[in-house]
Amino acid sequence: MSVLLPESWPFSVDWLPPSAYLVGGAVRDALLNRQSDYLDLDFIIPTQAIALAQKIAKHYHAGFVILDAQRQIARIVFPHGTVDLAQQEGDSIQADLARRDFTINAIAYNPFNQSFVDPLGGLVDLAAQQLKMIAMTNLEEDPLRLLRAYRQSAQLNFTIEANTQQTLRNLAPLLAQIAPERVQSELNLLLTNPRGSYWLAQAYSDQVLTVWLNSITPTKITQLDQIDSLIPWLCSNWSEIPWETEIKHLAKLTCLVNDNPQQAHQQLLNLKYPKEVFNGLKSVLQSLAELSNIQHSLTLREQYFFFLGINKYFPILALVALAKGINPDLINALLNRYNNPLDLAAHPQPLVTGNDLINYLQIKPSPRIGYLLTEIQIAQLEGKISTPPEALIFAKLQL
Repeated sequence: MSVLLPESWPFSVDWLPPSAYLVGGAVRDALLNRQSDYLDLDFIIPTQAIALAQKIAKHYHAGFVILDAQRQIARIVFPHGTVDLAQQEGDSIQADLARRDFTINAIAYNPFNQSFVDPLGGLVDLAAQQLKMIAMTNLEEDPLRLLRAYRQSAQLNFTIEANTQQTLRNLAPLLAQIAPERVQSELNLLLTNPRGSYWLAQAYSDQVLTVWLNSITPTKITQLDQIDSLIPWLCSNWSEIPWETEIKHLAKLTCLVNDNPQQAHQQLLNLKYPKEVFNGLKSVLQSLAELSNIQHSLTLREQYFFFLGINKYFPILALVALAKGINPDLINALLNRYNNPLDLAAHPQPLVTGNDLINYLQIKPSPRIGYLLTEIQIAQLEGKISTPPEALIFAKLQL
């Protein structure tokens, strides 16, 4: 059901004043026949938006959050969607729409008389499938809109109107003013979008990414395309690995940051990525450097320690290495191991525990226990032992 129909909303339209308008992405997507299981509705209310949102939330036992007390914006959180109520800016709906980012997001819909308000030609630009700014000053007021232009173009498969794109280039340095968390959010949306690589390349060409990721090169941009090209082949040959998930996202991010692990760490820190991300990417970058220097096949012992070092980040490493053309024969061999959950090099299955060794050998806890457990794992991998009793006897011989 179209979101333009009040019957699809999680609350009754009777709560809204006759001069309320549905605006933004919901109107745009409805006109484009874009469907979503999760409702995201934005309404413009003439006055007292927060008070009305609070009443609706209370009536429906829904969540309620004040997003901006000064500008009178509040959110009602329903199980299957959110409804934002914002107080109209300016003395008319036309004035409010004129403060927005792009014309396709500045179309208002009145649910009471089923009419559209489109003072800026958004309907024409929707038909032309192009993103067109309303005014340069609107982009200057919130420079995150610069990055959002590329993200929305990727999501909608639109082009960016020529004058708008030139303005994005001119205003690119203003992105330095934006909170890193907001930049990271837009970047992640581009990294996970099927058309994101193309638009990241456009953003790089327009120098919009330079403020936060100053080590991007044409070669790195090419690697994003390589990752996209590799995914179907990897899914076909190593289907146990979920390539289309966070692996692809983080592999692309790895290609964008500096090749030096320490400098990459600082870039990710600046963008407020969580510790898990920059620790993982640091491990990947360090292992990439190691792979570049390997000129021979790895022994079983070397493979064991390689997987031990890279751990769960191996799929990201493999994808980036293949995109960079690093040691493909070795990567393919390692992928065969990692794809097999029973492979002892990639997925060790301990025969004994540290306590087993302490009790059997009658020794005190010490770093020696860790060494013995490692040697047992390698002996198992090499086929020298296969049962717990054999592991204990093997450990005793190492003393």
